[in-house]
Amino acid sequence: MRIGEIAALVGVTPRAVRHYHHQGLLPEPVRRANGYRDYSVRDAVLLARIRRLTELGLALDEVGDVLADDRGRELVEVLEELDDDLARQQELLTERRARLGAVLEQARSGRLPAEGPVSPELAELFGSLAGEAAGRPESATAAKEREVLALLDTVVPAGDRDRLLGAMRRMTEAPEAVERVYEVYGLFDALADVDADARDPRVEAAARALAGCIPDEVVAGLGEKGASAGEGGSPFMDAFFAEFHPAQAEAVRRALRLVAERAR
Repeated sequence: MRIGEIAALVGVTPRAVRHYHHQGLLPEPVRRANGYRDYSVRDAVLLARIRRLTELGLALDEVGDVLADDRGRELVEVLEELDDDLARQQELLTERRARLGAVLEQARSGRLPAEGPVSPELAELFGSLAGEAAGRPESATAAKEREVLALLDTVVPAGDRDRLLGAMRRMTEAPEAVERVYEVYGLFDALADVDADARDPRVEAAARALAGCIPDEVVAGLGEKGASAGEGGSPFMDAFFAEFHPAQAEAVRRALRLVAERAR
């Protein structure tokens, strides 16, 4: 048989056959006088076995390990590892479908935030704040906060994220808490044209207002770490402060120092 014939018989492409030759999985057959490969039934049997193994999900190097062990012991080990890997993939797919379902529900109900997709917990928090924001002037600081929260929702470990969002949700449920949050937004929006080096009293006012809005349970987790959080020193913090006007950045730094002192 020529390469096209054995490929058609086994149900693979001639390119795949050549690749298996290159990988050392399928030995090169003898060649006819005209230079064409001449495949035997034995070659077809081996090629069919390679196809079955790859369809099970084995990588080509694993297929090579299986083919090198005539007793089949290696095949059992590899298939057990493959079964464990497929089980993990199945769990991951189940989790992904659950998250996708939540995002679809947000989209279908018109509740998908502009920063989405985000976790259902953050989407709920955004939704409650949006309801409170109805009729209020648009705040650049509020929009920036939403972007940062969407970032943290993605990069913070799930346990820490749940604690953070839980604390923020309870904060918004406290009497007049949302009113205080929007007062902070207004104070920070007003700092957009303030010179940070002038030590304008509005910087201190914004810092104290922000520190007062951060829940005690979040403050308690800051400790000494919170004392240095406002000093930068990490790529994320440097990029975070670069997003603010200098006076706003200084107010955030002062607020972090205040909450760190409160945690001691």
